Amino acid sequence: MRTQLAGFIRDTAQGDEAQEILQRCVHCGFCLATCPTYQVLGDELDSPRGRIYLIKQMLEGGPVTARTREHLDRCLTCHACETTCPSGVDYGHLLDIGRQEALARAPRSAPATALRAMLRETLARPASFRRVLQIGRLAAPLLPRALRAKLPQAAVDGWPAPRHARKMQVLAGCVQPAMRPGINVAAARVLDAIGISLVALDGLCCGALRFHMDDAEGGRADAAQLAQRALAEGHEAFVMTASGCGAFVRDYAHLLPDDPAAVALADRTRDIAEVLLREKESLLTLIAGRAAGRSLAWHSPCTLQHWQGIKGSVEQLLEEAGYQLTPVPDGHLCCGSAGAYSLLQPRLAGELRRRKLDALQSGSPSGIASANIGCITHLAGDTDLPVRHWIEWLADCLPA
Repeated sequence: MRTQLAGFIRDTAQGDEAQEILQRCVHCGFCLATCPTYQVLGDELDSPRGRIYLIKQMLEGGPVTARTREHLDRCLTCHACETTCPSGVDYGHLLDIGRQEALARAPRSAPATALRAMLRETLARPASFRRVLQIGRLAAPLLPRALRAKLPQAAVDGWPAPRHARKMQVLAGCVQPAMRPGINVAAARVLDAIGISLVALDGLCCGALRFHMDDAEGGRADAAQLAQRALAEGHEAFVMTASGCGAFVRDYAHLLPDDPAAVALADRTRDIAEVLLREKESLLTLIAGRAAGRSLAWHSPCTLQHWQGIKGSVEQLLEEAGYQLTPVPDGHLCCGSAGAYSLLQPRLAGELRRRKLDALQSGSPSGIASANIGCITHLAGDTDLPVRHWIEWLADCLPA
């Protein structure tokens, strides 16, 4: 795609990156078949190819309107288009550039700006989020079912005390400790059973929430702070149980290329599935076949399969434990959670959730497994099936 960047961005680091990405796009349209918003809306401008044209027009000095920004906002950033693209277009990084430029040239209304600021300061701050949930618990009987389903689990005991020479660190996260405390407890129990102690890093955000809600610099600051804290501990690996956080941390080398700590943390970050696959022989002596006769539908979050390229790992571990995984049509499509997307784009998110639950429930499973707190909470809001992190299902197979 030939591009003539305007003077305001030409010969800048962002301009050079955008130019290189735009030149890779050959307008083939393969991305349309895997884009969730295009599947729902059928509008070319709500597809990766259409958004690329909008960003190209912007960076060449063309007009930017609220409508331009709306089409970019509707993107879930699922990266499914990247796994489909035959030309290797780095759409996600181009979208980040486009969104920042659109926001600068077509600012949001005051109410929309205030909503995003409120969400950033609530969701990305664990202490603030816990206070909000405490209020939610008091009002639970008055809430609609979908909102009640988003209220947290009760506190979960059972985190093993550190006792092994091998130690790994896990990011507690912003939302997950309050919403689903059992996830990291399950991860700690599984790792403890194979001789690895898991230590939690509390009180910090990876930066993804702020970065994707109009505060790119705030997101970078959160990322830099996390990198400094995590590396100071010197554990064997930095383990992720939330695939959304894992995808963002693994992109730190692009986000903060001049920060040695951020680059180093990106390199040593591992999804919990990767860790357990490497230790599979020890794990199988404890769990092999113990879930025989139980069926699950596996929902692979976009941040696991498309961003991180981790496919088949979780499925292998669950099947080794004895779970029967039911067929899930269109497993590559997004569920509509996408961080705060379900709060900012509820109509689209609701339709994508309906389609995803139809697919997940089509094989009549006894439960649903996923790998990201956002997907788990979003899906649980409209089904009677138990929706849990796959590590919780796996921990159920440990000997008592």
